[in-house]
Amino acid sequence: MNVANYLSVLRIPRVPSMLIVVLLARIPSTAAGMTITMHVLLGLHRGYGEAGLVGALSTIGIALGSPLMGRLQDRRGLRVMLVVSMVSEGVFWSVAPVLPYQVLLVTCFVTGITVMPVMQLGRQILTALVPESSRRTALAMDSMAVEVAFMAGPALGVLLTTQVSSRAAMWSIGAAMVLFGGLLWLVDPPVRGAAESSGAPVARREWLDGRLVGVLISAGGAVFVLAGVEVSVVAQMRALGLTSWTGALVIVMCVASLAGGFVYGGLSRVPPLWALMGCMGVLAVPVGLFGWSPWVLGVALVPTNLLCAPTITSTGEAITRFAPASARGEAMGLQGSALTLGAALGQPLTGFVIDHSSPAWGFASAGLGAVLISLVALVLGRRPARAIV
Repeated sequence: MNVANYLSVLRIPRVPSMLIVVLLARIPSTAAGMTITMHVLLGLHRGYGEAGLVGALSTIGIALGSPLMGRLQDRRGLRVMLVVSMVSEGVFWSVAPVLPYQVLLVTCFVTGITVMPVMQLGRQILTALVPESSRRTALAMDSMAVEVAFMAGPALGVLLTTQVSSRAAMWSIGAAMVLFGGLLWLVDPPVRGAAESSGAPVARREWLDGRLVGVLISAGGAVFVLAGVEVSVVAQMRALGLTSWTGALVIVMCVASLAGGFVYGGLSRVPPLWALMGCMGVLAVPVGLFGWSPWVLGVALVPTNLLCAPTITSTGEAITRFAPASARGEAMGLQGSALTLGAALGQPLTGFVIDHSSPAWGFASAGLGAVLISLVALVLGRRPARAIV
């Protein structure tokens, strides 16, 4: 591993400042789901099923909207996309705390379509700012920043909800989203490299082929196994009567992913994406055998999570190679949809297995699912085909 790779990326003008801005912009985004869930439970006094339905509809909206917002950015520019998103987010978060449950359901779905795509936006900005030879390192740094945001955002949402109120938490999130959207509008960072800016639009059928579909499936698969492992951890700790340990184990998973991303970003040669995905799944399969102690389980969780950030980084790197610069926003949006859908499928499917067996089988099913996805991605990657017109 070469630490000098990171130092060279950080010396590139605007990279350090944009890493910080995008990290801060992601924190309210990662806090949104937890805060809305707690608002439905505590503010509206509804059940877990109803809270889950709000989250599901929001997830569907985000999955549908990510490529649409990316396409809008490709065609009309970053600032136009940010204005559309800021208006939508500002209106939603200002009225959402006082909406009845049925109206909140609908507005969560509609607003999800126009959510500010800060996850893929960070990857686009870094891709535009750094030379192609440094993209792996830059994207690894971005993946590590995402882990930090997911550690900070939900915790802040819970803190505001429990210490003040769910309404205050929601208004704070909305204000933060509009604030950072406005900051990005003022800064107007590049989303294409200088040599790429003049590229003419390329038809979707020319770039969305078997290789890229395989990459998108792998992105969803990485989050599928991660979401499945998280659900299994919750179930295992609940079975032991040690639910309070769940947060500590999730932190272990995040730190392991951070470490894996750091190592990956400093490598000059890396395994293929399908191998990273497959190994991540294989390492998850036996984790449930170590569930008799939270200390032992924490150690067992490290290997598979070490490959989480590298796998997601690898998908981003592949997208920058396979998709043209003129369609990069839409391609990154499709990656965002894949990540969102991976989580949406991983949690309920693993939960179903756990309900009908045990937490150990939850780990195994999540891992085996990832292995199967890696094999599909391998086949698609070797047989490029015009997949979508």
